[in-house]
Amino acid sequence: MTKAIMIQGAGSNVGKSMLVAGLARAAVRRGLSVAPFKPQNMSNNAAVTADGGEIGRAQALQARACGLDPLVDMNPVLLKPETEVGAQVIVQGKRFATLRARDYGKMKATLMPHVLDSFHRLACAHDLIIIEGAGSPAEVNLRAGDIANMGFAEAADVPVILIGDIDRGGVIAQLVGTDVILPTADRARIKGFAINKFRGDPTLFDAGMDIIADRTGWQPLGICPWFADAWKLPAEDVMDVASRKGGPVKIAVPRLNRIANFDDLDPLAAMAEVSVEIIEAGRPLPADADLILIPGSKSTIADLAHLRAQGWDIDLAAHIRRGGHVLGICGGYQMLGRQIIDADGIEGAPARVAGLGHLDVVTEMKPQKHLALTDATYLPTGDPVSGYEIHIGETTGPDRARAWLDVAGRGEGATSASGQVRGCYLHGLFTSDVFRTAYLAGLGAQVQTVDYGAGVDATLDALADHLEQHLDVAGLLALAGPVRG
Repeated sequence: MTKAIMIQGAGSNVGKSMLVAGLARAAVRRGLSVAPFKPQNMSNNAAVTADGGEIGRAQALQARACGLDPLVDMNPVLLKPETEVGAQVIVQGKRFATLRARDYGKMKATLMPHVLDSFHRLACAHDLIIIEGAGSPAEVNLRAGDIANMGFAEAADVPVILIGDIDRGGVIAQLVGTDVILPTADRARIKGFAINKFRGDPTLFDAGMDIIADRTGWQPLGICPWFADAWKLPAEDVMDVASRKGGPVKIAVPRLNRIANFDDLDPLAAMAEVSVEIIEAGRPLPADADLILIPGSKSTIADLAHLRAQGWDIDLAAHIRRGGHVLGICGGYQMLGRQIIDADGIEGAPARVAGLGHLDVVTEMKPQKHLALTDATYLPTGDPVSGYEIHIGETTGPDRARAWLDVAGRGEGATSASGQVRGCYLHGLFTSDVFRTAYLAGLGAQVQTVDYGAGVDATLDALADHLEQHLDVAGLLALAGPVRG
């Protein structure tokens, strides 16, 4: 009989995604067939799935922890913010609509059948489903029509474990306050709790655990100390993208407002010889950077305006004059061209804007999104590259004749006449170990070829060990309930 357990948080960013990944790996090591599931996610860092859709990057990592290929059913509703008040809505891997937050709130309940359909399809194929909530169930103002937290838990009839984040303070109030404010039926679904991100001696919070258990009646499942190697796992949230001090090779990355699919930074940051520096708004691009990498964007035209507002266009031009290298991926590639044309108003009002002009190409936005897992060849060396494409827009122009990737006989990307500036649509290319070494060698960097994927798997194993040591993993899994329907 398939069982399921749902991990909810007493707030956003309490570490749910990482805990689900670690619990999944721990359950797999017990001999169970496990799958992750998140009814609704909000992220611009998406993964392309084996069945041709897109899901949140965290669910792709959790799938890896389970030894599975990512599937659209693991995250049936994905919200990709485009503005402060609106987002593209992805349902079961495909674009459904672009809606303002208020409009999405009115119609989200209609998505529950799709969510349950995906959940039950996964349940038919596995022993255990570990479900991740979103935000906090204490946001009772959003309870009507909820598909992310208690609304889903009720519809699927699954038990809940609540996670508190002690690092932000007030964790007793987080958990006890959630119990107080929830409706009686929702409160009854919470069977246990755990504390995450503890720094120092966990025994100092023993009395706190007793207070929470006494006030709520929930089963205490332990205190999880801060997992120091969390940075070695691919980040999903832009807020988790941080500079990593490594060796002498410096890669500077301007933080765009709508940065998307920035997973190329993780394998670069994991290299001992490489320092990845995230440049925040208001700071200049560093003059000593070996490479400036402009990542993807969910709103290319708006982020291009943001880039110019920081003066980064001036810094970039100076960097190129000094002989520096530039790489634009997807939205960054589009920005580097001469012009971006959005005649249909896909990103907002119809517009035709000048690009940065470092590549002789023009991009026209098109309604049809291109999604594909892609194998390519790095033309300068012949090394294999694997990644994914997830973009709207078609890019053409003379610099496309200097493509630097080959995809099934088709040239991909563009290179400036000087060879200093490159762009392409292939995300995730730096996860390819031999290519990563070869590309950095092209910058004059001498680096060791390391197995990035093996490092991620080793970190997932270490995370599972960490949870086994500090949490009652057996007790938590025992609280899983049977999947009905």
